[in-house]
Amino acid sequence: MKIVVIGGTGLIGSKTVAILRGAGHEVVAASPNSGVDILTGEGVKEAVAGAEVVIDLANSPSFEDKAVLEFFETAGRNLLAAEAASGVRHHVALSIVGIDRSNNGYFRGKVAQEKLIVASGIPYTVIRSTQFLEFLRGIADSGAEGNKVRIATGLFQPIAADDVAGLPTWRWPRRATASSRSPVRSARRSTRSLRAT
Repeated sequence: MKIVVIGGTGLIGSKTVAILRGAGHEVVAASPNSGVDILTGEGVKEAVAGAEVVIDLANSPSFEDKAVLEFFETAGRNLLAAEAASGVRHHVALSIVGIDRSNNGYFRGKVAQEKLIVASGIPYTVIRSTQFLEFLRGIADSGAEGNKVRIATGLFQPIAADDVAGLPTWRWPRRATASSRSPVRSARRSTRSLRAT
């Protein structure tokens, strides 16, 4: 089966591509570097031609509120139109748990993406994942101010990128976190282990 992975060279995409190829599928790892730009539409029709499934793991190149919304709306329209024209049988998209309960600009972009998918008429699966463990260092760094780090004290339930990569391939995660964690404790533990390596 031909499967196109949009964002196929990123953190999750490259892992998903490897899993699918290991299962014997014909996989196209689509990204701007491979000539497939879902924002401009360049190479999209050619990439999805003959594909049965498209897995959208693309991420906005900017996290500024307006740019994120424009990315997910424009890229979504370009990708879904090409899929409809090519007769793609199933669309899979990675999204985020709780996006419809926050006013976060990035989350608004993901909500817009999901609405386009639902309205497309293409059979779909939207996978809402929790935060990736691999992003803990970045979360801690973003809260750094001098020798202090400010992090929200609420609980979160992270998941490993390897497990998320298996989800679009219809495999259940092997190492999902069993319980919620404190982001403060997790960030401390993560930054300590990173310094030790």
